[in-house]
Amino acid sequence: MSPRRRRPAVTALTVLAPLLVWLVADPLLGHRLRIADGEQTFAVGAVPVAVVALFAALSGWGLMAVLERFGVRRAHAIWTATAGAVLAVSFLPLLGDGMDGGTRASLALMHLAVAAVLIPGLGGRPSGAGAGAAVG
Repeated sequence: MSPRRRRPAVTALTVLAPLLVWLVADPLLGHRLRIADGEQTFAVGAVPVAVVALFAALSGWGLMAVLERFGVRRAHAIWTATAGAVLAVSFLPLLGDGMDGGTRASLALMHLAVAAVLIPGLGGRPSGAGAGAAVG
């Protein structure tokens, strides 16, 4: 599949993956995902989950497009390393207070679900890149 067709599909799947985690955790299992910030408590709903996942997917797509557009050598390897670093940093807020264990675990699974779709979907070897294409 060409990047022109693959990337929108990866973006859609990237949004769907954490929504499925949210669907199981919140409505199906009945664990309301909430984050406390001082005296305010925020409910983690489907819309914020989808928006954050869409932002991650579009940011990743944009970075990959820039790297490829400017002919950066090893663009896919650089993108994959960057995505891994962003994933690691995304877990830092989960270490703080303000949420129970179930919310923390659900959010961690959502982060992993996004990464599980996005990293191989955008960072993998481009279609049509055979062994000869990898030789520099």
